[in-house]
Amino acid sequence: MSLDATKWAWGVQFPDRKNGSLKPLKRLVLLSLADRAGEDHTCYPSVNRLKEDTTLDRKTVLKIIAELIEDGLIQDTGERKGATKQVKVYRLCGVSGRENKTVPTTEHFNHESPDLNSPNNGTVPTTEQFHCSSETVPTIPPNSPNDGTRNLPKNLPDESKNKKDWLCFKKLREEISLADDSIDPKTILTAKWAEREKRAFEIYNQDKSLCDELMNFHFADWLLNAYRNKYSQETKAGYSKTPTANNPKHLTEKQIATFAQKLAHHPEFSGKYSEPGESFEKLAARIAVKLEDPTQAKKWEPYLKQVGFSGNLKELA
Repeated sequence: MSLDATKWAWGVQFPDRKNGSLKPLKRLVLLSLADRAGEDHTCYPSVNRLKEDTTLDRKTVLKIIAELIEDGLIQDTGERKGATKQVKVYRLCGVSGRENKTVPTTEHFNHESPDLNSPNNGTVPTTEQFHCSSETVPTIPPNSPNDGTRNLPKNLPDESKNKKDWLCFKKLREEISLADDSIDPKTILTAKWAEREKRAFEIYNQDKSLCDELMNFHFADWLLNAYRNKYSQETKAGYSKTPTANNPKHLTEKQIATFAQKLAHHPEFSGKYSEPGESFEKLAARIAVKLEDPTQAKKWEPYLKQVGFSGNLKELA
């Protein structure tokens, strides 16, 4: 943890606020933020992390964060962290760090000091001629385990420390399987041409501000199209894929669960089919039941394609 930030958080005096949060709860959240502050007094714990630390509910945590900002104790830097770039980075305002402490200075003794008349008083002063302040400033080595707890690279998961770009093979395999379960993702991901298509995909999207999750989502479609149109054995031999590959029997259970969630968050679809006051979870459950019916799934196929389904459901008599 940051010792300076924690010491500051313990000593902060909270202003009285009508209908505001209890001061002990505000100090609890502030201490949790200070616990994750680095040497620059910034921190970026997620709301879920603050909930776990304080055992408060999400609504209370968000209310206290807003009050701490209004009190001028923390500040939203505008920077965002995390895989989705949605975790806010806060700066603790008013922390007096070691960089602000007074550096010890030297003082000359009174000129009447007998030592000045000593034969030793030449061009090089003796140690007795100077007096150093007795104040000592504690220091912590940069690599000390006490120097921060959450924000330093040593505490990050290996996957985060070793991550070099947006590509996540686990996420990519899932998206390929959901889009077309007739194709083994390993066939595509282990192919020599996949790296070539990755370079082309990155060039195509270099000017677009897409998060890592969307990059993997669209890259799955890119690879599937490349496989079908250029690299599959059927394409090389000059004949089309079998009808069952283009026309899946029905949606699998995994596809139904995934696309039900995506359709529940689709603005146009949810606005058309949701009931007043219905939550996303209840809407997704109703959609999943409907998708089990092949006739209904075929009717919603245009919406399914908008959320990532790339096949063609079989026409029913």
